[in-house]
Amino acid sequence: MMNYYTGMNPGDVPGNLPTPYYWWEAGAMFGALIDYWFYTGDSTWNDITTQGLLWQASPTSDFMPANQTKTEGNDDQAFWAFAAMSAAERNFPNPPKDKPQWLELAQAVFNEQASRWDTQTCGGGLRWQIFTWNNGYNYKNTISNGCFFNIAARLAKYTNNQTYADWAEKIWDWTVDVGFMSPTYEFWDGADDTKNCTQFNQIQWTYNAGVYLLGAANMFNHTNGDPKWQDRTQKILDAAGVFFSDNPKDVMYERACEPINTCQVDQRSFKAYLSRWMAATTQMAPFTYNAVITKLRASAAAAAKTCTGGPKGTSCGLKWTDQKWDGSQGVGEQMSVLEVLQSNLITNVAPPVTNSSGGTSKGDNSAGTGQSSDDTPGVLTDTITTGDRAGAGILTGLLLITVVGSTGWAIFD
Repeated sequence: MMNYYTGMNPGDVPGNLPTPYYWWEAGAMFGALIDYWFYTGDSTWNDITTQGLLWQASPTSDFMPANQTKTEGNDDQAFWAFAAMSAAERNFPNPPKDKPQWLELAQAVFNEQASRWDTQTCGGGLRWQIFTWNNGYNYKNTISNGCFFNIAARLAKYTNNQTYADWAEKIWDWTVDVGFMSPTYEFWDGADDTKNCTQFNQIQWTYNAGVYLLGAANMFNHTNGDPKWQDRTQKILDAAGVFFSDNPKDVMYERACEPINTCQVDQRSFKAYLSRWMAATTQMAPFTYNAVITKLRASAAAAAKTCTGGPKGTSCGLKWTDQKWDGSQGVGEQMSVLEVLQSNLITNVAPPVTNSSGGTSKGDNSAGTGQSSDDTPGVLTDTITTGDRAGAGILTGLLLITVVGSTGWAIFD
């Protein structure tokens, strides 16, 4: 992932180092705020969430805004689609009728990513980067394909359109066949496609396990409890146990970088997504609840103890296993704690809606294709939009700066 901005935390003074964050992290934060509204009923952030999502949706309604398109990766685009999909699933207030709708936005991203499925190397899969001139174009990574799988599975559940389910099966099978998932359900980072994906980067990240976990759980639900998908969901969850410490018991940690102090900007937010997707998994696959909630409760209790830093004493740390502030602070740390805390409220809310169970978001199966709507998801060949919407970065920056300074509610309420 690439393209990060810098923003100032409330209380910082000129001359202090700013806190950087990536463009896709703004999309992830909007997803967190949609869940926050759903969990708590607090609509404080709803207007700015809607405004931010629609602004970054771009004139083509596909989360390819002109200020990001030339450097945007498939995973970057997908994290914005996750927010739109969550908005549809949670019946977040719909945009004005003359604006793109939540379901439509997620469908547009699916259609575009389907068009990028590349069979010239590695037997298929999405590349990390969309365009040839970006570093990482020759890398096929697990998170990009996992995001695509997650979106396909959730669209299958929401719309009951078999094409999405077929794509979810296809992506899963490719992930297994290419070797990005081990026989014991560990997910590697990816591989260079110039070597036909024969040499793997075997580093493991929390969010790779999480993105496939929720996708598999949605497929289990969509297929009315297919034992195949139950087995896959359970085995992903079991394998994800490597991300939870023994001492303190069941506390989540980013095992690839936290113990050796090498976590980069984006990696500091990865635990947010595993927390979010584990909680959501319990609603799609209830048999996972006991195992999941034990880990979320332990992790939340430890994470809250780290939120004593910074000028206001509310900045959260990176290492929850320390159970005290470790001196780090930033958007990733704050969002991760927010997510794990609010994920413990999952039993207080209804499961995601679908278009046949109360969902109100309007979709368009051909969104992102430039074609008229029909009953079959389409595909799109990407083009680059000219122009530069600098205000988009400013808007998302203002939101993140505000939220970073106000996560204390989760600790004290």
